[in-house]
Amino acid sequence: MNINNFFKIDEKLMEFDRRALESCKEKFAEIDDIAEFNQLKVLSAFIKNGVSEVTFSGSTGYGYDDRGREILERVMADCMGAEDALMRHSFVSGTHTLTVALFGILRPNDTVICLTGRPYDTITGVFGIDEVTDGSLADFGVKYSQVDLKADGTPDIDEIKRILKEKQPKMAYIQRSRGYSTRPSLTIEVIEKLCKAVREVSPQSIIMVDNCYGEFVERQEPCEVGADLVAGSLIKNPGGGIAPTGGYIAGKKELIEKCAMRLTCPGVGREVGATLGHSRELYMGLFSAPHVVGEAVKTAVYASALFKSLGFAVTPEPTEKRGDIIQCVTLGSAEGLVAFCQGMQSGAPVDSFVVPEPWDMPGYTDPVVMAAGAFTLGASIELSADGPLREPYAAWMQGGLNFHSAKAGVLLAAQKMYEKGAIKL
Repeated sequence: MNINNFFKIDEKLMEFDRRALESCKEKFAEIDDIAEFNQLKVLSAFIKNGVSEVTFSGSTGYGYDDRGREILERVMADCMGAEDALMRHSFVSGTHTLTVALFGILRPNDTVICLTGRPYDTITGVFGIDEVTDGSLADFGVKYSQVDLKADGTPDIDEIKRILKEKQPKMAYIQRSRGYSTRPSLTIEVIEKLCKAVREVSPQSIIMVDNCYGEFVERQEPCEVGADLVAGSLIKNPGGGIAPTGGYIAGKKELIEKCAMRLTCPGVGREVGATLGHSRELYMGLFSAPHVVGEAVKTAVYASALFKSLGFAVTPEPTEKRGDIIQCVTLGSAEGLVAFCQGMQSGAPVDSFVVPEPWDMPGYTDPVVMAAGAFTLGASIELSADGPLREPYAAWMQGGLNFHSAKAGVLLAAQKMYEKGAIKL
């Protein structure tokens, strides 16, 4: 099937498309193997925990004795290789979910050390890194520090050991995904090395992983290689493009109980929380997640191959091992970045007619341009791309509910750049 039956893509670009697809065949087979493994893991968790029609029923009011909610959280714990989990539609975002976990564990005068350099823009205010914002961890007397990454963007294990041995922090914090940086996302292999380093010099430290964008990309999850706590968003990987909102926290049982007291209130914890009819969507999303994540990873690999062949710097490289669904393409100019996002928006199933422009988005330090024509507002598991208007003018692309439509969005991004003179063929 030729995309030009429906869209207009320059024939010179189509030749790059054909070569990119050919180069991706081996990687796509590897992605399919991982997706199958994770799909069977999820299926097994559903069967083990006796999911039934009854578990989809919603509760109201306080939500006491909501069996569907309880079983869902057991299923999620099994999927994450954890002892326990919280999985609720009432988490409003990934940042909110991470915040509940952080405030659930940390107390005044505790120290948290981020092992992966400066964290993502929206979480800096939670820590109170740049200023002690009202209600931040710093406002409550929690001390933050970080270990900067090495020049190649990888964690500095030797420096991590030195600082952890000296400070003996309450928490060692790891951000798996790259955020708005060009450093590599962390694979499970790297996360395992970090966990071993922490255990070696500061065994009492709680290891928490921001797992956003990383779920089901590999065969294992951070809790299976030494992490004590992980958290993420349901409008990213584990919601499978079906969950309309929400988040999860998974890990050791005693830590989940502490987080539950912050989720609601001390003395009540996880025992309340009406599901309001959302349980079916959360179950369906989790069940679909491994396949959808596989489609998103294929989209990222294809975009990497296409734009590399067009002369742009890409990270990860097409054949590189991946720790998340994000693909970074360095476009070199504000005009190229805006054209990329506008072209991708034109291929979205929702709001394709919208023309993205940079704006001062809350929580970010620079104007951001964003392509996000999604069924669920802000869902990063659906094809989207965004980036701040600052050097190196990179687009961070993620998602794709199915590869065929997502590939069209990537090609339309390239086509718009070609029309604007940002690509020379």
